[in-house]
Amino acid sequence: MNKKAIFLDRDGTIIRDKVYLNDPAGVEFFPGAAETLAEFHRAGFLLVVVTNQSGIARGLVTEENLKAIHEKMQSLLKVHGVAIDAFYHSPHAADSDHPMRKPNPGMLILAAQEHRISLAESFMIGDKPLDVEAGQRVGAKSILLSPTYQASGCKPDYVAANLPVAANWILKR
Repeated sequence: MNKKAIFLDRDGTIIRDKVYLNDPAGVEFFPGAAETLAEFHRAGFLLVVVTNQSGIARGLVTEENLKAIHEKMQSLLKVHGVAIDAFYHSPHAADSDHPMRKPNPGMLILAAQEHRISLAESFMIGDKPLDVEAGQRVGAKSILLSPTYQASGCKPDYVAANLPVAANWILKR
């Protein structure tokens, strides 16, 4: 049986974007994010983080610290009775067209294969048009988190001011 998932960008979606975060102490969840992830989990969704990390290619972020940041996120989420099921990251440079770097859908495809996820029953949530595009390329519903959305050729299925608003839309479907 295929599962359904919520694919989530990391920086600017779940945690505050600190620009090349390289220190686990800098992890700061948005208000309501942990509780929202717990709601998704209770609703039967796998939680999969898919994050571009060009800071690795630039030498500003280390793989070790990235792993520690994700471990810190898990420990903070544990308090809310939830965990991210999988983390995928693209360490490739921003100007790379690597299949694993969003807007290319490689991370979503790999996660779907490894976790038996039905992409058509899944959602991609992110704060940038490239997140929307990655989700659309695999047939997932895409949500753009943008409190000040302006049409930019990006056509998400839904625009939400934040993660809890996105969850409300998803969970009513």
